[in-house]
Amino acid sequence: MGMKEMRAVYCETLIDLTKDDQRIMVVEADLMRASGTMGFQDVYPDRAIDVGVAEANMVGVSSGLSAAGKIPFAATFGCFASRRVYDQFFISANYAKLNVKLVGTDPGISAAFNGGTHMPFEDIGLMKLIPNLIIFEPSDPISLASLLRQSASHQGCTYMRLHRKGIEPIYSQNECFTLGKGKVITDGNDVTIIAIGAILVPEAIRAAELLQSQGISAAVIDMHTVKPLDEELVLEYAKKTGAIITAENHQVSGGLGASVASFLAKAHPTKMAMVGIQDEFGQVGTQDWLQQYYKLTAQEIVKQAIAIRSNR
Repeated sequence: MGMKEMRAVYCETLIDLTKDDQRIMVVEADLMRASGTMGFQDVYPDRAIDVGVAEANMVGVSSGLSAAGKIPFAATFGCFASRRVYDQFFISANYAKLNVKLVGTDPGISAAFNGGTHMPFEDIGLMKLIPNLIIFEPSDPISLASLLRQSASHQGCTYMRLHRKGIEPIYSQNECFTLGKGKVITDGNDVTIIAIGAILVPEAIRAAELLQSQGISAAVIDMHTVKPLDEELVLEYAKKTGAIITAENHQVSGGLGASVASFLAKAHPTKMAMVGIQDEFGQVGTQDWLQQYYKLTAQEIVKQAIAIRSNR
């Protein structure tokens, strides 16, 4: 598989899943074209609902569908899927112990020209506070298809951050993934880079290559599931390398970095650095420019790796 839009993989996987499970439905808030689900509506017009520009109602409708035995996948921009619908998702879906699959598209800087109002740097932090909710972010088309299938079969609510744009595959077609279990991409002995998402996982891989050229052996872990965190894997590599760097397209104070730090503070205090958004708002720009501005780059990961090793 070459470069492919993640939203196209999202749609194709849902179409394929619905062949065998007629409970699956798509619920949208006037963003089917943006979410890539027009194809699903074409194949299953009676299983696709567009509620219009009414995101909280989208979650309410999805909760009702779930209560009636359906498996609704409700998608909208990540800023709306988190900040705007939070109470409905918390109470109507999660507190009620239903089975709603909420999808937040264009996470973090991938919102680009939609700007700061549409740039969710805090959605993981909000969602982490909901008991028992599974939170994940695929890094490429292969992991997306696999993790999406597992989300559909999981009994309970999930929140997925979905990068919509085209992404080169990181993994081979037959790679296996498990919700709640991180994926070791490269092994290493000197420092561990724990990354998430379609922007930072490739940067982590590049950082490991740059570090290798400087004689530093870096392990790279794709921690696609933030909650539940794969604590066993984090602990294993904290003990092995003694240095952890997290990398995410999100506020470090509420995202992957905070989760890893909170766990290690109790289990195995370890030198850490966090690459991500440092208590800032979003803004308008190209994704490449935003990536440089917020230092979500391989070069920043390398810089932090060198610094953390010199302070050990």
